[in-house]
Amino acid sequence: MNIKKYTIIFWSILSFIIVSIIFGCYRYLPVFSKQYKIGATYMTMNNSFYTALNEQVVKKVSENSDILYTRDPALDSARQAKQIRKLVDEGIDGLIINPVDGNDKQINAAVDYAKKKHIKIVIVDSQLYKNDSPDTTILSNNYDAGVLCAKDMMKEVKSAHILLLEHRSAYSAVDRIRGFEDTIKGNKNYHIAARADCLGQTELAMPKVQEVIKKGISFNVIMALNDPSALGALASLENNNLHHKVYVYGVDGSPDVKRLLKETSYVQATAAQSPLTMGQKAIESIYKLLASKKVSRQIIVPVSLITRKMINDYDISGWQ
Repeated sequence: MNIKKYTIIFWSILSFIIVSIIFGCYRYLPVFSKQYKIGATYMTMNNSFYTALNEQVVKKVSENSDILYTRDPALDSARQAKQIRKLVDEGIDGLIINPVDGNDKQINAAVDYAKKKHIKIVIVDSQLYKNDSPDTTILSNNYDAGVLCAKDMMKEVKSAHILLLEHRSAYSAVDRIRGFEDTIKGNKNYHIAARADCLGQTELAMPKVQEVIKKGISFNVIMALNDPSALGALASLENNNLHHKVYVYGVDGSPDVKRLLKETSYVQATAAQSPLTMGQKAIESIYKLLASKKVSRQIIVPVSLITRKMINDYDISGWQ
C-alpha cells in the first residue's frame, strides 16, 4: 500500500513539474523566436507600381509571421518625414522607403534618426541626397530606361520636337530624362520643345500638356517620366484632337499602358520596370540585414523596352 501511495505521489509531483514547465514556456517565452516589425512608406499609393511592389513585401512578411506597417505620405515630404519618425518610435526593426523628395532635409534627417536607432534601412525606386544613410538602395536602371526610349524614337521618326514630362524632385525620374536627353544630345534633328513637371501623376500631367498646347508649342513626341504621366498626356491629346501623330513614351510597363499597346496605337512604347522584383529584393534585403548578412550597397534591376511588336510576349493584366 505504501509503495502504491508513494508511486501516486511521485507521478503527481512529476506531472505538476511538467505542467509548470510547459506553462512557463508559453507564459514567458514568445511563440516565435523573434517577431520583427517592418515599416514601409512610399511616395504615393496612388500608383499601382507601388501597390504591386508592396504586395511582395506583404507576402514575405506574412510568411514569416512578422508585422508590416505601410504608410502613404501622398507626395508630401513633411508627412513622410513624420511617418518615418513615428515608425521608429513604434519600435520597427527594418524600414523600406521610397522618398517623396531625395533632397528634402526633413526626410534625410528622419532617415538619420532611424539609422541612429540601429534600424535597417532599404531605399527603393529612388535615392537620397545622403546616400550613406541607407544600408542598401534598390533601383531600376533608370538611366537606361531613358536611353531605350530615345533610341526607339530615333528609329521611328527622323526628326522630333519633344515635350518632356518630368518629376524633378525624384532622382529616379531625373535619371530617366537624363538618359533620354544624353542619347539625343548633339543630334540637330531632335530637340526639346517644352518641359513640364507633373510629379508623375496622371491628374497633373493632363493639364500640363493642355497648357503647352494652348501656348501653341508644336511637338510630335512626348517623353514621360512614367506611365501615369503618359496616360495623362494621352487624355489631353484626345481632348484636343491634334491633326498629327504624337509618339508617346512612358516608363513602367504598367498593365494600363501594356493594354493600350496591345489594343490601340496611342502609345509608342514603355520602358518596363519590375516592381515585383524590386519588392522581393527589398524585403529579402531587410531580412538579410536583420540576420547580420552582407547586402550590396546598391542593387540595380534591369529594364526592357516594350513595344506593340513584342507586346504579345507579356502579360497585360499584371506587372512583371
